[in-house]
Amino acid sequence: MELNDPTFLSGIDADLLLRLALPAGIGVLLGLDRELRGHAAGLRTHGIICFASAGMTVTAIALFYSLGGTRMDPLRVFEAAGAFLGIIGAGLVVFSGGEIKNVTTAVHLWLTALIGIACGAALWPVVAIMSGIALLLLVVVGIVENRAFPRTEANTK
Repeated sequence: MELNDPTFLSGIDADLLLRLALPAGIGVLLGLDRELRGHAAGLRTHGIICFASAGMTVTAIALFYSLGGTRMDPLRVFEAAGAFLGIIGAGLVVFSGGEIKNVTTAVHLWLTALIGIACGAALWPVVAIMSGIALLLLVVVGIVENRAFPRTEANTK
């Protein structure tokens, strides 16, 4: 059986730690808004998805290079993440009382996965921009939305 060369624990360095630890922190931060609002996917879910996406990306890139760049396509990470989050998102979205609920949470999980993929690929400008805009959309736009369109008992049923 032909296997790739092993990567020993001495391969742990600051770059690898940053690529894996930072997305876990960003995911938790992104999940904070969902947690505070009492939505289905909160701190742990967002942290794990962002971290797992980064881990998937780092692994795909490492395997690509260790196998000489000819036996696999690292962009399949997007396919795997999309398929997985499609299942999770479909489970989150519910139709109740004439309203569709949890769409923002489902889409937010997809965004969290993309940020994790960008972290795994060490695309730091993309990570910074995506994280910043995600926080603005969730927090600032959420506050504006709540003030401009306050939810009353009549429109939540």
